[in-house]
Amino acid sequence: MINWTRRTVLGAIAASMTAVPVLAQETISAVVIDGYPDRALWVREFTNFFIPEVDRRLAETGNYVMDWQENYGGSIVKPRGVLEGVQLGLGDIGIVTTIFHSSKLPSQGIAAVTPFVSSDARAVAKAVDEIAREFPAMQNEFAAQNQVYLATGVVLDSYQVFSGTQVADLGDLEGMKIAGAGMNLRYLEGIEGAAGVRGGLTDFYNMLQTGLVDAAQLWPEAAATFNISEVAPYMLRADLGAVNSKTITVNRDYWNNLPDEVKEVLQAVAIDYRDHLAGVAMDNAAAAEAAYVEAGGSIIDVSAEDRTAWANAMPNIAREWAETLNAAGEDGDGMLQAYLAKLEDAGFVGVRNWTQP
Repeated sequence: MINWTRRTVLGAIAASMTAVPVLAQETISAVVIDGYPDRALWVREFTNFFIPEVDRRLAETGNYVMDWQENYGGSIVKPRGVLEGVQLGLGDIGIVTTIFHSSKLPSQGIAAVTPFVSSDARAVAKAVDEIAREFPAMQNEFAAQNQVYLATGVVLDSYQVFSGTQVADLGDLEGMKIAGAGMNLRYLEGIEGAAGVRGGLTDFYNMLQTGLVDAAQLWPEAAATFNISEVAPYMLRADLGAVNSKTITVNRDYWNNLPDEVKEVLQAVAIDYRDHLAGVAMDNAAAAEAAYVEAGGSIIDVSAEDRTAWANAMPNIAREWAETLNAAGEDGDGMLQAYLAKLEDAGFVGVRNWTQP
């Protein structure tokens, strides 16, 4: 006969409780790729903000933990190869530089085709990302590349013109060879004799140093990071405007296998990363200009008259962009009008109305 004392009863209960299996925490591998080096602003902030924030939020429930595998600087893909790399599954998550893919991702050019409107990275990032959620075009374009769109990133307050010789006004750009990437090469079409030369951020230093180009369009933070003052000691502050150039995407096959909780965290953190990155870009802008001057660079401001003249001399690339999307069955006109309205609501009106012919 068993003598059921209070101690044995409690011991039996405890034993039965320890016999219940504890739910195991699931580890999810995530290969992140970008062709740019880890010193690039958006890559650095992905490491320092995006990843820790995802980890923090997942730790609140404890159901999942990410095994991050970061691959930057060409270890898996070059800067232009991120879109294809994510498409093929070489990376699960990628930071796509969209300006390299205007034919595959035309709607991502919305800020690039509307220069001289806003030099506030925060306003542009928010407006573009809202357009991506209100109109299907952007997400459809990434879906065609086997990817899921998470959020747009803006890493620059404004494109400026950096040159090896002093440039004081718009006329001094005439006849120059000027490097750019993507749509910003079109900004040069209204300047007599100016020739755009395609290149990437990591190429500009050598292009300027070797004389392949006379000037380059980039932004102060990048100029400081890549030591551009050494080869281009003059900056023409034209305030061409902030442009979205980075988008966080996820391989669709990888995405479909993720738990809903992880998907929700990635989506939420991507929006926070969007705003964080734009804020860092703005915080860094003034400091980067100061660093450029301290390193020997000089800054010359374009007059309001020259900015207006430059904008009006350009072909209306915004209308061209909208009409191309219209022809493809997307609402290009609606996207353009909605985007500019969002910026106007935020306090930014351009020197040219890009919705008009």
